[in-house]
Amino acid sequence: MRIVGGRFRGRALQGPSSSATRPTSDRLREALFNVLAHAYGDAADGARVLDLFAGTGALGLEALSRGAKFAVFVEEAPEPRGLIRANVEALGVGGITRIFRRDATKLGAALASDSFDLVFCDPPYGRGLAEKALTSAREGNWLAPAALVVVEESVEAAFAAPEGFEELERRRYDASEIVIMRGPS
Repeated sequence: MRIVGGRFRGRALQGPSSSATRPTSDRLREALFNVLAHAYGDAADGARVLDLFAGTGALGLEALSRGAKFAVFVEEAPEPRGLIRANVEALGVGGITRIFRRDATKLGAALASDSFDLVFCDPPYGRGLAEKALTSAREGNWLAPAALVVVEESVEAAFAAPEGFEELERRRYDASEIVIMRGPS
């Protein structure tokens, strides 16, 4: 695994030692960030990023590499949180990141300063967790008005945008799909 674009392009990221964490592949991340750059006005540049079910932190770290100003990684499991810490340290971005040990489906209320305009949600496939996490983020005021939201899910899961989210596009990559939405205004 590596960062595929931006100022950290080519830098290696630590990956999981087990199959319990499924990081977004380099190829899929590159395709996703190309879409975000060209169809959504370079969405990562200057963004405050929320990375739900962060795993290795690859999505949030890729956004930081491409100009995001701050990222919060939400991950409940200990091994992935350790990977995120190691990757944050290796890239030297500790001052512009926070790691939360939290269930992404039960975020609770955000601090007044914690409003995010770019959200990645890459849960374990096929469990309906993306819908729950986005509902939790909306109810806890984690989302800036009209935040851009990206969900990675298996095609078989038939992800449906929760109430208040507008689906903008859906792209299939093998057995995975990326769904890009706008959050509530």
